Amino acid sequence: MSDSEKYAEKAISWRVLIYIVLGHLLAGFIWLLFYLGSHAHR
Repeated sequence: MSDSEKYAEKAISWRVLIYIVLGHLLAGFIWLLFYLGSHAHR
């Protein structure tokens, strides 16, 4: 395996990790909005 293949594999791994983290943060933020909305005083 050449260095460029190893670099590409590592870059893809980091990208997937970042997408997973950002996806969870976005989902958590949306959940928080629904939670706060359902507990709002009317």
